[in-house]
Amino acid sequence: MTDDALLRRIKNELRKRMRGLRNAAPEAACAARSAAITTRLEALDCVQSARSVAIFRAITARHEVDLEAFGASLSGRGVKVAYPAIDPETREMTFRFAAAADLEDRGFGFAEPGPDAPLADGLDVVVVPALAVAPSGHRLGYGAGFYDRTLPRFCPPAVAVTVAYDYQLLAEVPVTDGDFATSWIVTDARALQAE
Repeated sequence: MTDDALLRRIKNELRKRMRGLRNAAPEAACAARSAAITTRLEALDCVQSARSVAIFRAITARHEVDLEAFGASLSGRGVKVAYPAIDPETREMTFRFAAAADLEDRGFGFAEPGPDAPLADGLDVVVVPALAVAPSGHRLGYGAGFYDRTLPRFCPPAVAVTVAYDYQLLAEVPVTDGDFATSWIVTDARALQAE
């Protein structure tokens, strides 16, 4: 078995464990942790000066970090908010400006803007989900690689920020070719600039 194949196997095992751990968390605990993450996100200089920010709509059944209040706060102060969108033909991810109320599941398992929503370019911050993240900024997602392929097109100049519950912050995660490290990690307990 090659090193790359071994790392991919380790990643898959780690995904299963981290998914199980997060799914076991009570909804009330996820809500409290999400609120703390929102507070820490709002305090970041890059967010305070941002004119446009990409976030994601949480898949609540998976107990993802809920950024709804963060999105509402951004919109309330005039910041343009974008969400990830997948092109059904090319399977390429991009970001589109949209109101949270206009997001729908379009076949990829998460709520996203429609194809007529304006494309987001010139983003200042991109907030990224994770099953696990390391202080290096490397993260473990669901394995489809959408963010890893998309973030290099936006960051820099945009600042990529991974959000996760504090127990999802691990000493390290396996890194394979094409993995993109974010610049910041924000949890309910801390905000770290990637090492």
